[in-house]
Amino acid sequence: MPLSNTIHPTAFVDPAAELGHGNRIGPNVVIEAGVRLGDDNTLHAGVVLKAGTSLGDGNAVHEYAVIGGLPQDIHFDPAVPSTVAIGNGNVLREFVTINRASRENGVTRVGDDNYLMTGVHLGHDCVLGDRVIIAPGTGLGGFVQVADRAFISGGVMVHQFVHIGRFAMIGGNAKITRDVLPFMITDGVPASVHGLNRVGLRRAGFDAGQMRVLKQAYQLIHRSGKPLGAILEGLDAMADPLAGELADFIRAAERGFHRESRAA
Repeated sequence: MPLSNTIHPTAFVDPAAELGHGNRIGPNVVIEAGVRLGDDNTLHAGVVLKAGTSLGDGNAVHEYAVIGGLPQDIHFDPAVPSTVAIGNGNVLREFVTINRASRENGVTRVGDDNYLMTGVHLGHDCVLGDRVIIAPGTGLGGFVQVADRAFISGGVMVHQFVHIGRFAMIGGNAKITRDVLPFMITDGVPASVHGLNRVGLRRAGFDAGQMRVLKQAYQLIHRSGKPLGAILEGLDAMADPLAGELADFIRAAERGFHRESRAA
């Protein structure tokens, strides 16, 4: 174990854990055997890293987060080997919980530069991309996938197997039971689409031409009244990468996707 790590005397670090350099490990932290920790991570008081968890570099894990706990699946056999893999530069705030995967050699995966606020739960086999923000008290069921730069507000409950698209925004306390389209705002109980995520897209540098394409695609998907096959043909005919991304997402949406409310 490199001497460059700062470890509080009340922390427990199993000798079989692998630590890099420059890590700061606070009081009452528990790091089990088989954990792999990169460089320059900060683990605040009471953090628990369970066996099979790996963190890259420069992550901050705040008080009483538990990473790599057993899947909350009544049929899961704890002897099944599975892991949690967390990338670089993530912030996991107080009481975040991330469960390891439920399938043999499966991985619950978190990318880079994500911000998970207090009390967020990621179920088994979830996959987060990069620069995702999830606000307090939100829960993701098993096998949920969240693409880059999505924003999920507080108190949202996401059903298992749902896919959330790139630059999607989900409003607070929404009930998400179907896939969430990229670039759009989805909100409510039951959830429905409420326009483009204009503020988020502009902040991300989308230009006027890209916004026009997305507006045209939105009108086609939600307000044209065309059947799904014709909508997909129309998106393909736009011959634009953003329209193509929407078409690919819709084609892959096995659960269906949230749409604009008829009353909107």
